[in-house]
Amino acid sequence: MDITKKIRIGDLLVQNRVITHDQLLSALAEQKKTGRKLGRTLIDLNFIKETDLLNFLSRQLQIPFLDITRHPRSTETVKILPESMARRFRVMLLENNAADVLLAMADPTDLMALDELTRLLKKSIRVAVVRESDLLASIDQIYRRTAEIGVLAGKLRSELSENDIDLTSLLTSEEVTDAPVVKLLQSLFEDAVQAKASDIHIEPDEKVLRIRQRVDGVLIEQVLDEVNIASAVVIRLKLIAGLNISEKRLPQDGRFNIRVKGRTIDVRISMLPVQHGESVVMRLLDHSHGLLNLDHLGIPTTILTRFRKHIKSPHGLILVTGPTGSGKTTTLYAALNEVNKPETKIITAEDPVEYSLPRVNQAQVNEKVGLTFASILRSALRQDPDIILVGEMRDNETAEIAIRASITGHLVFSTLHTNGAIETATRLLDMGVEGYILASALRVIIAQRLVRRICEYCVEPVEIEPGQLIWLENSQHKDYAHVVFKHGRGCHQCSHTGYKGRIGVYELLDLRTETLDALRRNDSAGFTQAAIQTPGYVSFISCAAEYAEQGITTVAEVLRITGAGE
Repeated sequence: MDITKKIRIGDLLVQNRVITHDQLLSALAEQKKTGRKLGRTLIDLNFIKETDLLNFLSRQLQIPFLDITRHPRSTETVKILPESMARRFRVMLLENNAADVLLAMADPTDLMALDELTRLLKKSIRVAVVRESDLLASIDQIYRRTAEIGVLAGKLRSELSENDIDLTSLLTSEEVTDAPVVKLLQSLFEDAVQAKASDIHIEPDEKVLRIRQRVDGVLIEQVLDEVNIASAVVIRLKLIAGLNISEKRLPQDGRFNIRVKGRTIDVRISMLPVQHGESVVMRLLDHSHGLLNLDHLGIPTTILTRFRKHIKSPHGLILVTGPTGSGKTTTLYAALNEVNKPETKIITAEDPVEYSLPRVNQAQVNEKVGLTFASILRSALRQDPDIILVGEMRDNETAEIAIRASITGHLVFSTLHTNGAIETATRLLDMGVEGYILASALRVIIAQRLVRRICEYCVEPVEIEPGQLIWLENSQHKDYAHVVFKHGRGCHQCSHTGYKGRIGVYELLDLRTETLDALRRNDSAGFTQAAIQTPGYVSFISCAAEYAEQGITTVAEVLRITGAGE
């Protein structure tokens, strides 16, 4: 079939009995309401699977159906086509030959797009059909904003040097929507969202400005020569966050919401005076995905079953622990989401409130006015709650109130920053909590960390170092001689890191008779020994080692999160 001739995809699908005539009419009616393509409408209505539709188009149009995530491509070649055209027509340039080009398209029946692209590229066009979701993800990866950030930083430096006026007045004027500083920040946020960064760091040095993004737990750095633009960027961010622009000697914290590529991003910002200016760290929280539930967190089934049993208890203390950025809050919110019922009263004390939960009374700590975790908890107990969440047990007073609440008929969730499940109970003893009270309250401790997943697009077998193998066998008391370990060699999908995404590594400690007896005696050493021997207890190392054995992560990651790599 000639792809340059208009085809009626709906009629073809009906003729070939892929969909029914009634389904086509329903899809056309829905299309009129939404304005979306017919193919996407059919998929959204579950009348046809995306893969089946693309295979059908491939056969009818006699064009290949490609998996764009695995197809080799050059960034330089892809960027021949402007990003605006790529996003508008859902298309990516894969090959640029002397006589023709190869285009990946989500909708190869879009004749208007093909005409426009033919005029722009001035070459014969070959077309391949690809999944729209994979295509959009690939566009996000290729059209990064790093080069644009550098150009805008240069423009901002020029503007600041040419305009001999007060910097503060320049950056606080109302008519600055086209100013380089605004465009620079817009590009910075767009690039971070495309890279799926969790944090943005802006760090002025003596001669350069460093912009670093934390992607999958690891910082990726971009160095700008325009160090003198740092104050301009900081002032604009302070204005957005409602902070004091004249205060440069004291730390400041704030938050604001932005819209990036149709997503609502909650930004928590921290300013810290340093030697060459102010260091800025922004934590990005993407609210567009909604709350996860426990089934989607990747918690191993054996651990999840036991954890679920405890969160449905009528009373007791449940602790979720781990270092900063390990996903504790996500786990807690997923647990609250599961027990959030009309018949249950839930009150939280948080610093800060990260996600708004329906039907949950969330109170935010404000120590400037005396609203501490402890004061919120005292008031919360007079609000007739069934479940209480304490954002963090930072001191003895908060811990005491939370623990007493858990032994007087309330289910209490909370967190601690500790290295593992066993250390959590001993940390509370060190904070001055009486062992006999803690033993009456504590039900379960779940500890977690995050390890990077091997990129599925470039995964390959690897021979690990002899020292790593010896450490692994000694720590697990197991023979790994015949296990084929894997790593990622690096590709365009993972920005040549070998890793893409993260997965949780978990410990779960059920409190049994032996461990509770040790707590009552305030015996930290006895508690540790009893905890290790608790039936069903699995350590971080064992959980991570199992992931490495399954090819989910690398042995290097196991060593990194356990500290053995040092």
